[in-house]
Amino acid sequence: MALCGGVGAMALPSELIVHIFSFLSDRDKLRASAVCSRWRECLFYPALWTELRLRIGGGCNGGGSSSEETPKLEFLMRKFGSFVRELQLELAPVEGYLSPLQNDPSSTRMDQLPGADSDPQLSERWRDAMATYLDQVLCVFTSIRNNRNLQKLSLYGDTCILQQEGLLDSSNLHQVHQGDKKINEIQQLFMEFLSNSRQLRWLSCSFMLGLVTPCSLACLSNPSAETLQHLSLLDHQLGPLISPSELDRLSNLHSLALDFSDLTSELCGLLASPCRTPLHRLSLLLNGAALEFKPLEGTATDDDWKALVRVSANLRVYIMALEVDSSELLRILKPSLPLERLHLDSYSTLVTDATLELISQQYNKTLTHFLLLRDDPDFPDLSVNRNEDPLVLLAWRCTQLAVLVIHGYTVWSHNLVAISRLRGSSLRVLTVSEESIDFDPDQSVCMEGDPVHNLVKEVSLGLGRAWHPCLDSSLVLSEPTQRFHRELHAFSMGM
Repeated sequence: MALCGGVGAMALPSELIVHIFSFLSDRDKLRASAVCSRWRECLFYPALWTELRLRIGGGCNGGGSSSEETPKLEFLMRKFGSFVRELQLELAPVEGYLSPLQNDPSSTRMDQLPGADSDPQLSERWRDAMATYLDQVLCVFTSIRNNRNLQKLSLYGDTCILQQEGLLDSSNLHQVHQGDKKINEIQQLFMEFLSNSRQLRWLSCSFMLGLVTPCSLACLSNPSAETLQHLSLLDHQLGPLISPSELDRLSNLHSLALDFSDLTSELCGLLASPCRTPLHRLSLLLNGAALEFKPLEGTATDDDWKALVRVSANLRVYIMALEVDSSELLRILKPSLPLERLHLDSYSTLVTDATLELISQQYNKTLTHFLLLRDDPDFPDLSVNRNEDPLVLLAWRCTQLAVLVIHGYTVWSHNLVAISRLRGSSLRVLTVSEESIDFDPDQSVCMEGDPVHNLVKEVSLGLGRAWHPCLDSSLVLSEPTQRFHRELHAFSMGM
């Protein structure tokens, strides 16, 4: 548009152009940069790119394989990696799952993944995906290794699809061209970044294969050790990623996320020190498939939790248990644990009614979020041989319950109505898959009209808002590690 006196928009001062562009989305900024060299120069002004959020691969943003998006990542990191202040990156090496039955709904969870050598074409895809992942991680850390202004680094590797038979270790990397060399280079670059950082406040590395080692945090600079407020180190295929001496340096942590097996009695004792900033949020992941390599012996006892709560009175805990049987759950659910959010997810392992009874009794004053998910064609009934349904009792006892999500277990329609009436409008989220709901034939005889319509009406009345069962179970059954990463982010930010 022409300005007064016929002067073109190009005559505007660069500062004013930069200010105008600050109202654009990241995508629109990149598009506008193609207009002319002047706009391109202004659009890549550092002040416009203090924060960068990217998801690379996995068919995001309308499609495209991860390898095709590598040049885009290289361009962005080359332009902004040296000065960006917040970087949130999710890497998905392949779209969907490495399974020859892409359209088979029964093959959408990682317990059914075939080995990489079971099919030549599949093995080739696996090697290509691993090579792409390693190249992209190399690109990121080559660009940010000297960035001293970075305050928030959040990395998530959607790499469960690369797991062969559930777990993947470094021995598999020899199948990738220069895999061992690239892993060593990535680890060195990560440690170089940590040593160069000066004001890091948030460090989250979730399931980034081959990135974090038990020695990585030793390289964190002293200034960043003082400023760091959130730390998340998750990789259920390795031993402990943080030592007591390194945790002792991080005295100002407000939130922490670890594998449950890494929270030893010694670490819990350090967190309970009165010389530290009180901890507010603690997220813990327990993967049953990793218990063989990371047993629960030596983890925090009930006395450890009591000592921690005495120092951190506002501490709240979020736990996801993935494929963990009830006997192991009973070992970790200590009475003094200030549990706020609990997610029980499995493919075949059953949660017993006794476990739900324990949860509803021990955490009746603290539990706000409860997710009970099971990806199996059978839908067991937890209320068999009981006068009261354990889910109804949980809704009645847990007076702070605000989120309830259920799939893979039978929920009787009359119990669902009871839950809605007990919790009312305070139950902000009630998600139950349509497959999980069953109707008592004796009660259906006494009721007129369509039973589904009656259920929707009664639950809506109980909640005080419109409600419908979830018709698409895939919306409930998201990939567990991705869900944990995003949930712990929101949980920790919610302080």
